[in-house]
Amino acid sequence: MLNQVVLVGRIVKTPELRVTENGKKTATVTLAVPRNYKNTNGEYETDFLDCTLWTNVAENTTEYCQTGDMVGVKGRIQSRIIQNDDGTKKKRTEIIAEKVTFLAQSPNNKEEKKETKKQEKKSDK
Repeated sequence: MLNQVVLVGRIVKTPELRVTENGKKTATVTLAVPRNYKNTNGEYETDFLDCTLWTNVAENTTEYCQTGDMVGVKGRIQSRIIQNDDGTKKKRTEIIAEKVTFLAQSPNNKEEKKETKKQEKKSDK
């Protein structure tokens, strides 16, 4: 049996590193993954998939990735039952990332980094 998934998409929101009660580092990333075929209206649809990152994968991704960056995620699909505050239960399906590959920066992020470098050079003078 095999439970493995490979995704390539863009990060929807800049990831934030959190620490669990047990002291483990974690982050959640939502990937926008476009489908490779058009719907009946002739448009490409996009799936928004939640990926949970742990330990070093979470640390590196939160340090180097921002909204709009393209990443590859290799991992597994996991389902679990979550009980809400009102007592109702719902099923949650997520991807547990084993590896994240940084593929491309968003064009906006490249411009921001260039501007930051220019400002740093001016302040050094």
